[in-house]
Amino acid sequence: MAVEEGPTGYWVILVTLFTAYVLAVLPLGPWLAWLRPEWLLLVVTYWVIALPHRVGLVTAALAGLLMDVLEGAVLGQNVLALSLVALVARLLYQRMRVFSLAQQALTVFLLAGLHQLVCQWIQNLEGAGSRSFLFLLPALSSALFWPPVLFLLRGARRYYHVQ
Repeated sequence: MAVEEGPTGYWVILVTLFTAYVLAVLPLGPWLAWLRPEWLLLVVTYWVIALPHRVGLVTAALAGLLMDVLEGAVLGQNVLALSLVALVARLLYQRMRVFSLAQQALTVFLLAGLHQLVCQWIQNLEGAGSRSFLFLLPALSSALFWPPVLFLLRGARRYYHVQ
């Protein structure tokens, strides 16, 4: 009689989220900050697609709340944006699994654009928004960084048998 193990790998998910936080607050020059990918969005999107039964809206909301605290943003800005992204990713996860890498990157571009638009809208409400479309550059860089993030996180998930 074999003993069934419960879900494993919570620590792998937490380490990848922590790494995303570190990369998100890493100091960059002013011109390079506009191109910073949305690391937390990439990691949350991957885990929602890979393990939709374990990572979802609650994880995205908690991750967004911590990001609001780290960035000093209005509390709820990243909560709302990441929750919307997680909701859309959760609705599309079966399709995204069969998409080509280019189609996945395009979908991530749209998800990151949604995230940026929501954050920009909230910043405009408080009077601190950007007056140009440069705020959408992180969506482009996030799409470009999707393939390496996908391969690294998939490799970690398989190596550590995260289920």
